[in-house]
Amino acid sequence: MRRLGTWPARAGQGFVRACAVAAVSLPVPAVWAAAVALGIWWGPGNPWTWTAPFVIVCVGTLALSRPVCRMTRSLVARWTATVIPAGYRQGGPVTRLSTGYWWNGFSYERSRRDAVLDQKMRLWWSDPANWRDLRFAGIVPFTAGVVASLPPAGVAAAVLGFARPETAAHLAGALGLVVAVASAPYAWRPVVPVAVRFLRPSAAMALADRVDELTAQRADATVAQAAEIRRIERDLHDGAQARLVALGLSVATAEKLMDSDPDQARALMRDAQAGAAASLAELRELIRGISPPVLNERGLVDAVRALALDMPLDVAVSAGTPLRLDPPIESAVYFGIAELLTNAVKHARATRAYVSLTRDDHGVIAEVEDDGRGGAGIRTGGGLAGLRRRLAAFDGTLEITSPPGGPTRARMMVPCESL
Repeated sequence: MRRLGTWPARAGQGFVRACAVAAVSLPVPAVWAAAVALGIWWGPGNPWTWTAPFVIVCVGTLALSRPVCRMTRSLVARWTATVIPAGYRQGGPVTRLSTGYWWNGFSYERSRRDAVLDQKMRLWWSDPANWRDLRFAGIVPFTAGVVASLPPAGVAAAVLGFARPETAAHLAGALGLVVAVASAPYAWRPVVPVAVRFLRPSAAMALADRVDELTAQRADATVAQAAEIRRIERDLHDGAQARLVALGLSVATAEKLMDSDPDQARALMRDAQAGAAASLAELRELIRGISPPVLNERGLVDAVRALALDMPLDVAVSAGTPLRLDPPIESAVYFGIAELLTNAVKHARATRAYVSLTRDDHGVIAEVEDDGRGGAGIRTGGGLAGLRRRLAAFDGTLEITSPPGGPTRARMMVPCESL
């Protein structure tokens, strides 16, 4: 009984999906057929008999190719969870110059609207993804579209056959019904390999996207490095440097007072000693912010455990075998965990947190979970967006799950090899 109940469900689901594939893949040949029919209807004596159908075919194919490809990607992703990257080129920012003109990366325009339109047209004509879409729009009707048309065609044949009184028509209708039911669970499936084969970005397109991604990562790394250098300079100027200058003045004054006022000189020396200790503590704190000594000496796991002890919330750290990674990757993961724990204290108002460090065949995985109020998200210009960009420099990823009310779960994965 279970199999009998499963088969109708599969047949019904497959019939709906086959109809969807046929509806998506057949508009382009429908435009071609309409253009040919229009040319035949006009007849050979009309001067537009050949020109108008040709124009209709070209314009219709160009207009429908991208929507057809987008719908196909959407259906494949929804049914099989297979994500096919679009690979379309994206325009850069449109900026206004001091002259009043707008620069779109290609030309100068008088208004922002003209600059955006010009950029879109140039990207559209130069994007190789458009030629890939045109190729797919011409291939899919005669491959996946033909197969997907079997169930609806069988149902149509069954309706027409049973509507007529002849025995032969009834037999044809029964045959059409059998074909529709038997092919329904499978007729939609050819669209998946066809879409994966002809819709995925080419090697050249993937390489161009990778170059753009690396260029953006390099720009982000340069900006982050400049900001870090400015922070270090500011901390040195406002902290340790000011204390050291005061220390030098105190020592010089004490030297002058050594003979005339020994008590005052000793007091100045005590102040100088306290200032030296404070300066040393600030320098150590600054060095810890650049590269924690425990991270260099004992590795990522012990550094995270030491970080957990300094946090004003209860942090449990779980890790398997000690991990020794490349120093840049260790530093990126360590400071990523530090930022997530800091966010848990400042923004989520958490009282407990859990840190897990593991390693699989792909790389090191760091998970941070807190019991805060949730609602965290990766927003443009935010700290989590910056963390994602820093991890992307190592091909790493950051995933955040933070429903309102909590808990917040963050997962960082950086591909690497353990040392």
